Amino acid sequence: MAAISAPLRIVFVGTSEFAVPVLEHLIASPHTICAVYTQPDRPAGRGQKLAQSPIKQLALQHELPLYQPETLKNEEALQTIQQLSADIMVDAAYGLLLPKEILGVFKYGCINVHPSLLPRWRGAAPVQRTILAGDIETGVTIMQVDEGWDTGDILKQSSITIAATDTTTLLQAKLAAIGTKLLLEVLQEIATSNTNPTPQDDTQSSYAKKITKAEAAIDWNLTALELDQMVRAFNPWPIAFANIDQLIVRIWRATPLSDSTNSAPPGTIINADKNGIDVATGAGILRLLELQLPGGKILPTVAILNSKQELFKPGKRFNA
Repeated sequence: MAAISAPLRIVFVGTSEFAVPVLEHLIASPHTICAVYTQPDRPAGRGQKLAQSPIKQLALQHELPLYQPETLKNEEALQTIQQLSADIMVDAAYGLLLPKEILGVFKYGCINVHPSLLPRWRGAAPVQRTILAGDIETGVTIMQVDEGWDTGDILKQSSITIAATDTTTLLQAKLAAIGTKLLLEVLQEIATSNTNPTPQDDTQSSYAKKITKAEAAIDWNLTALELDQMVRAFNPWPIAFANIDQLIVRIWRATPLSDSTNSAPPGTIINADKNGIDVATGAGILRLLELQLPGGKILPTVAILNSKQELFKPGKRFNA
């Protein structure tokens, strides 16, 4: 890439793990990070202790100016951002809607690194919804932020094929790597007044609503392929789960055996051996490969069967 002719002063807003490599590459770039905004510390884990976002941890590590307002929709937030005298805001999975007053502060407005091929999968959970829907392709969009949810003009896009083994964790990492490269290209184009915005086709849009824990409950009447998509989409959160003998079993990894046929009711354990635990579904068999029992570690099913063979005995059935 050619040298930046005019390095930009940037306010970065982001919260989740997806945003970490984006900020890392900005820190290493010729651009100046005036400030980092991330969401306030939230309760997390069993103890519900306040936890710092991954972006807060990174900002503190690099001693960057850090702000954590509950909202940007007030005069105080507006004045603080105005005083930073930045050229542009960069948003990567911040999670808060940016009011038009904030967007109007910057010479070049705000651009967003969004992990989907907009206008498909606007909203809070594009990576998870992509996997759940069984999409074969996804990508990253750099867009100009407006007042809507991911409705602004597209500045640049890049696509990839989704692998059959991609979890949200894996796919998100791939998209973040692509997003950082695209972002630096777009910043170069902005700095040299060489952008070419393209309006989104709203008729092709879909909405990626926020994921809930309740969605992770396994319905064995679904097909093996659909259940595999659930397992992969909900890894690392909230983790797909099923009940057997009143115990909640979290399913971290599985694989569909769609060519297999059986007449057992959905949820019935067909086989349990060193290869995994095979469970009948609405169509095909789902082989469970990594599980977590209450209070236990994430383990390969072969390790769990060494001590819990009766729990997963063939013929037993997961609760509906």
